[in-house]
Amino acid sequence: MLLCGPSGSGKSLLAALSGLPVLRLDDFYKEGDDPSLPLVPGSADIDWDHPGSWDADTAVAAIERLCRTHRTEVPLYDISLSARTGEESVDIGDAPLFIAEGVFAAEIVTRCRELDLLADALCLSRGPVRTFRRRFLRDLREGRKSVPFLLRRGWRLMRLERSIVARQRALGAHACDRDEALGRLAQAAAGRSAAPASAAPAG
Repeated sequence: MLLCGPSGSGKSLLAALSGLPVLRLDDFYKEGDDPSLPLVPGSADIDWDHPGSWDADTAVAAIERLCRTHRTEVPLYDISLSARTGEESVDIGDAPLFIAEGVFAAEIVTRCRELDLLADALCLSRGPVRTFRRRFLRDLREGRKSVPFLLRRGWRLMRLERSIVARQRALGAHACDRDEALGRLAQAAAGRSAAPASAAPAG
C-alpha cells in the first residue's frame, strides 16, 4: 500500500492507526550535501518538497525486497540534520501487506505496479489551512528546520496544496480522507489475508 499526501496531511498517524507494518519513505531523502538537490526557484533554500530531493530507486528496491523476502535494511534519516545517521531492519513477518508512506509515494506508483507489488495507492488530503497548521506545529515541535525556513516552506506549500494533490492523483493515487483510507486499507488487508499462502504480499 502506497500512502502519499502533502506534508502534514496525517499519513504517519493513519499508518499507525492501521495496525499494519510501515516503511517510512521519508527515510530515503538525499543527504544535504548531495549536489543533485533541487533549490526553490529564486531562493537559496533546498526544495525538500521536490521529488528530486528523494532517492526513488533505493526506495523501490527496499519495497521490492520487503514484498519478496519480508525483510530489508533501510536508512535512518535525521531531517533536522538532512543526513542519514545509520541503518535499521524492517521485518513485516507474516503480515498480509504493509504501508509505504511518504510525501513522494505517488512518484513510484507506476514502478510498483509494473513490478506487480502494488495493492493500492492512497493520497490523504485535509485542506490547505488545516494541513499548514498541523505541519508547522509538528515541524516546530520536532525541531526539523529553523523557524524562518518552516514559515517560508509552510506558506509555499499551503498555496501549492491543491496542485500537489492533483499531481499525486494524476500519478495514480486515490485522493480520500482518513476514514475512507482506513476502510480501503482494511479491505485490502482482508483480501490479502484470504489469498493463497504462496502469494507474495504487496506494499
